[in-house]
Amino acid sequence: MKRSNIDTLFLSIIVLLSWFAIVLQFDLTLINRQLPLLQSIAKFFSYFTILTNILVATAFSFILFRPASRCGRFFSSNKVLTATTVYIIVVGAIYNVVLRPLYSPQGLNRLADELLHAVVPLMTVVYWICFVDKKTLKWSDMWPWLLYPLVYFFVTLLAGACGASYPYPFIDVTQLGYAKVLINCLGVAALFIGLSLLMIAIGKIPGSKKELG
Repeated sequence: MKRSNIDTLFLSIIVLLSWFAIVLQFDLTLINRQLPLLQSIAKFFSYFTILTNILVATAFSFILFRPASRCGRFFSSNKVLTATTVYIIVVGAIYNVVLRPLYSPQGLNRLADELLHAVVPLMTVVYWICFVDKKTLKWSDMWPWLLYPLVYFFVTLLAGACGASYPYPFIDVTQLGYAKVLINCLGVAALFIGLSLLMIAIGKIPGSKKELG
C-alpha cells in the first residue's frame, strides 16, 4: 500500500529522534559511568525505557525502510503497532507521573531524558492516532501484548536476586521487599491492561481507522 508523504514524514521524524536519543543516552552513560564498562552497558540495557525506545526505533525503521520485508510486515501489523504504542505510553506515563520528581538531569542529559520519556512517546501516539487502522483490533489481542512487560519484570527481579542493581526504585526489592514490589508490579500490569483495553475500544468506535494518508 502506497504511503503518503505525511506518513513518511512522521515515520522519519520518529526514527531520527528515537535513534538519536538512544545513542545520545548511551554515550552519556559511558561518559558519566561510575561502574566498570561492561556493568555500565548492562545497566543501560536494563531499563524498560531504553528497551522500549529501541523497540520503537527498530519497528519504525523497518516500516520506513523495509516495509516489504518479513520484519517490516510484522512491525506494520496493526496489532504490533498498537502494542508498541502501549509500551511507549507506559514509559512516558510512569516516568512523568512517578519518576520525574526524583531526577533533575541537566544539559545533554536533559535533552536525552525528554526525548526518551516525552517526545518519542508523544510522536508515537500521534502516529498511531493518525495512521494506524484500528478497526480490526480485538479484545483478545491484549493478552499477547502483556508478554513483553511480564518477561521484563521477571528477568529484572531474577537479575536483582542474583546481585544486579534494580533499574527502578519501585521494583527495588532490597529497599521495598517482595510484597511491596509485587503490589507495584500489579499496579503497572493494571496500567498495561487498562491502556490496551482503551486502545482496542478506540478501534471499535465507528470510523476509527487511518485518519491521514
